[in-house]
Amino acid sequence: MLVKDIPYKRYTLVEGQAEFAAFKEKFHAATCADDVMEAKKILDHLSIEYETAASLAFNSFSLNTASEFYQGEVNYYDEVGPLFSAIYAEVADMMLSCPFRAELETKMNPRIFRSFEVSKKAFDPIITEDMQKENAVVTEYSKFMSGLKVEIDGVSMPLSVARGRLEDTSPEVRKQAAIAIDKALSDNGEALDSYYDRLVAIRHEMAVKMGYKNYVELGYYRMGRLDYDADTVSVFRANVAKDLVPVVCQIKADVAKKLGVPTIAFHDNDVYSAGQAPTPQLDEAGMFRAAAEMYDDMHPEVGAFMHFMQDNQAFDVEAREGKWGGGYCTAFPKYKQPFILANFNGSSGDVDVLTHEFGHALADYFMFKEGDMDLGVGGMETAECHSMSMEFFSWKYMDKFFGEQTNTYLYKHLLSALCFIPYGVMVDEFQHVVYEHPEYTPAQRNDVWKELENKYRPYLDFTGLPYLGKGTRWQYQMHIYERPFYYIDYCLAQTVALSFLVKSQENYDEAFAAYLEFVRTGGRKSFPELIKTAGLPSPFDSGALAIVAARIGELAKTIEAKL
Repeated sequence: MLVKDIPYKRYTLVEGQAEFAAFKEKFHAATCADDVMEAKKILDHLSIEYETAASLAFNSFSLNTASEFYQGEVNYYDEVGPLFSAIYAEVADMMLSCPFRAELETKMNPRIFRSFEVSKKAFDPIITEDMQKENAVVTEYSKFMSGLKVEIDGVSMPLSVARGRLEDTSPEVRKQAAIAIDKALSDNGEALDSYYDRLVAIRHEMAVKMGYKNYVELGYYRMGRLDYDADTVSVFRANVAKDLVPVVCQIKADVAKKLGVPTIAFHDNDVYSAGQAPTPQLDEAGMFRAAAEMYDDMHPEVGAFMHFMQDNQAFDVEAREGKWGGGYCTAFPKYKQPFILANFNGSSGDVDVLTHEFGHALADYFMFKEGDMDLGVGGMETAECHSMSMEFFSWKYMDKFFGEQTNTYLYKHLLSALCFIPYGVMVDEFQHVVYEHPEYTPAQRNDVWKELENKYRPYLDFTGLPYLGKGTRWQYQMHIYERPFYYIDYCLAQTVALSFLVKSQENYDEAFAAYLEFVRTGGRKSFPELIKTAGLPSPFDSGALAIVAARIGELAKTIEAKL
């Protein structure tokens, strides 16, 4: 079925409550674990119907944020979402206290019960109204960002398109784009601060109501994290500062020398070599033909899935007015159909987002086929391993997209992946500080960002950009508003993905087989177990980042010699 032909029907709270009542009746009448498992099928149906409807509504809204109908549907799920959370919280209580729990843990993955424990800590009916307010503000913010325009040479364009110009061959074009982005953010700064003020206040209030000191602990529980906590992440950030920041600073110093500039200006930060920037040599149709050829050769099952996605028109990659400005992969469980949204802007990032989001879609495919719906594809850190690693397994085929510019692309992609990690942990630390100090004013938050820039990206020069120079770069990192504490998952996953790259350089087939097993297993094993089974170093291990950086440095020199 074509994605556009999938029927949408609102799944109402009344329907959900009726199914929950039916589940409870069977649950309380159960005389053994098998009876509970049978009752749970009703709950599984509830989840599939609700998640499919909510995902279809948001997807349609994100494709056209001007749609009044789907704006109304998203508003509906924003309102009832916390009430469905209340249902799931009651289910967690019931399952954890079930008299047949010991036997159930032999029939169900024990991680499911661990997830029940975490979900109990993430929700209390007392915060229902606050969650509704939070959802409403996030939706309002997302729509605002979709409509935010940047004007360059009298032409108005979405922020996503303007950001593509930061990779242009011409330093002047890049500089012009940076100045225009700075002005657009400055013009909208008060609104962006207002959205964040409201979200921080709402989230802090939720945490206090539930007995937490601040939102940090509650935020981790709401992310459903089973395998690590804030203290573990703090150690990871410290390792990044110690082992990776000096390496990245040296990389940027070398780039500055190649560009013939004294420092790396903001508009040069996405450039890694002088001369022509790598850009796809294909139009949109050509990109998808090349992707199909790539995945057919990579693995028969993976290739068949790409054809399934294309045949069902499960991609929307055109950047246009009113469309949500990011990139994502979602899924419609009832139809076992993933969907990918992107905003192509002519830069090398178009290939990155295509391979990245396809990695997510592939994980959904395996989960629907052979996984466990209760555990999904795993935590966000595991999910991002699927996507970021797929970017690197696609390296073997990049000549299809970049032709003679292939090595230039590989060099840029490799270095930008390594250099991303300090930025990512900066986003994470910023959020920790903000939620530990919810009383901070917008100016104080900007000061925190500036301090973190000096800590993690001391090489970056904001001269000529008065607004960004005040410490406001965080304002167009949409995750900070929409999904607090998500961003660290990208950093953890990037270290795993780089390790998969190193492994693939030694033996591609062996590495890809390990990757497929990693993806197939999804949430059924812990993050540390998945990494160990794949034969990779853990990002939490002391010294692991230094080893990865050294290996990536060697690989970068090999590629650079071919430029």
